[in-house]
Formats: sequence, structure tokens, C-alpha cells
Amino acid sequence: MPRLNAQNPMVLDTRELNRRPGTMQELTRRVEAPETIGTDVIAIPAGDPLDLEIRLESVVEGILVSGSVRATATGACVRCLEPATYPVDASFQELFAYADRAAHHHEVGADANGADEDVVRVLEGDLIDLEPVIRDAVVPSLPFQPVCRDDCPGLCSECGALLAEDPDHHHDTIDPRWAALTGVFTEQPGTTPEMNPEKRT
Repeated sequence: MPRLNAQNPMVLDTRELNRRPGTMQELTRRVEAPETIGTDVIAIPAGDPLDLEIRLESVVEGILVSGSVRATATGACVRCLEPATYPVDASFQELFAYADRAAHHHEVGADANGADEDVVRVLEGDLIDLEPVIRDAVVPSLPFQPVCRDDCPGLCSECGALLAEDPDHHHDTIDPRWAALTGVFTEQPGTTPEMNPEKRT
């Protein structure tokens, strides 16, 4: 596993807290999304800004990280396939355990349950990798079926026309039970419907 780079804006240095329970630090950062964050339908593109409000609290077990992330996700409207945007405002709270505490937790958990069922995030020295926390907060907050607007009428089911651009768009439809009779009463030049020899039964 590669070591964390303290110069990475998504990596937090906790040395100022120095294992003193009750000590707190607050940070405000604007960083770029290192990778696309989201789903195949809608996501925050890589390189787009993330506005972070972060609070670090020293506790006995490690560092409690809480805060919020704000950004804009983009995708395609599921009704009309036009571009759709979604304002992201997700909160997070995660405990990063000191390495020695995490090892103890693993041993106790395995002894009690036969397996360590809990996923414990661990500090790497004094550093915290915030990226997986941000991803875990953002993805569940995204809409499963994004729309460009709440009242998007979508596309015409017959021809695919964008209904938002033509609210009066429609197709004349004929009940299929009567479709076979549509030509029976068609007038031919010089005849009346009753005298059309081709349609007479």
C-alpha cells in the first residue's frame, strides 16, 4: 500500500492534536476531486471543486473526523437524456483509530466473534486519507434517477421528440380494432363512400 503524501490536499495531518483527547481542529478547504466520484448515471467529474468543512477531534481511540462536502454532480436526465446537474451537500463522520488501538480492536473482535466484522479506518502515522470518506458520503447522497427538472415531460414514446421544446406535440392514433376499416369509407374521385366498388363487401 503506497504511503500517504502529506502534500495531497485530501490528506490531513493530525500532529497538532498530539493524542490529547478533547483537542479539536477545524479546517476549510477547496480541493479538486482526484477521480470521478459517483455512479454511471451521475457523478462529480474528476478535477471539479469540492468545498470541505472539516472538524478533527482527538479521542482516546484516535481522531474523529466530521464535516461536510459540497459540490455539483452532473449526468443525464433519465427522462429526456439532456444534461442534468445536482447540488451535492453531504455530511460525514468517521473515526480513524491509532494503529495500536486498531490492532487491539482487531484482536478483541476476532476473539469475541471468530472474525473481525467491523471495518476500522487507521491513521497512517499522523496522516488521514480523506478521499474514501468523501466518496462514501457523496455516492449514497446522489439521486438514483436524476432529472433535469422535476416536471421534465421526457421524450415522445413514438418518435423520440423532446417534449419540453414542443408541449403541443402529439400523434393522431387510431384504435387498432378500427384500423382495418380506415380505408373502407375513403372517397375516390367521382364516387361516394357508399359507391366505392373497391371497398364494397
